[in-house]
Amino acid sequence: MDDLRGMTTIAIATFDGFNELDSLVALSLINRVRRPGWRAVLACPTETVTSMNGVTVRAQLPLDEVAGAAAVLIGSGLETREIVADDAMMARLAIDPSRQLVGAQCSGALVLAAKGLLRGVPACTDLTTRPWLAEAGVEILDRPFHARGDVATAGGCLASVYLAAWTIARLAGDEAARAAVHYVAPVGEKDETVRRVMAVIAPFQQEVRLSGHR
Repeated sequence: MDDLRGMTTIAIATFDGFNELDSLVALSLINRVRRPGWRAVLACPTETVTSMNGVTVRAQLPLDEVAGAAAVLIGSGLETREIVADDAMMARLAIDPSRQLVGAQCSGALVLAAKGLLRGVPACTDLTTRPWLAEAGVEILDRPFHARGDVATAGGCLASVYLAAWTIARLAGDEAARAAVHYVAPVGEKDETVRRVMAVIAPFQQEVRLSGHR
């Protein structure tokens, strides 16, 4: 998918109060793919946003432009429920799995639920968000990662590696995902880490292949 000025862009929606592990691990891992026009960027509602631990980062893409991205990953944070309750903010987040991959990390699943993307679709999330997501009528899985078609969720901060690997595999292929994970994996555990990560996302890759999905 070439868009946003000829780029294959993976937008990581990041708001004030964001969890650094959710947004920045995915950003770093996805950007390990070295392809012309490939980039992962932080998409924010304001010029800068500040994390739950006081780290301020600058937006690389306005939130309003995520509609043109090849994939949009929704990071989690302390203010996700406030974001979901803000109709104007939600309107700016134009995500559509009919034309792009959509993923959510931890409390980001609340955004997908509010957008109606988890109707009849089970989801993964963190322990804190679990009851709120259940209140929204979503079936919660006790797993780190799940995908159905072009919609994926991950639960637990370090599960961001699964969401990132799935995104890479879907857009650039399994070998690109293996190479990216191998690069960042701990020394002495690289092959083991690659096997584990790819084993988690493999069933959902196979589902897409069997369905003939893009």
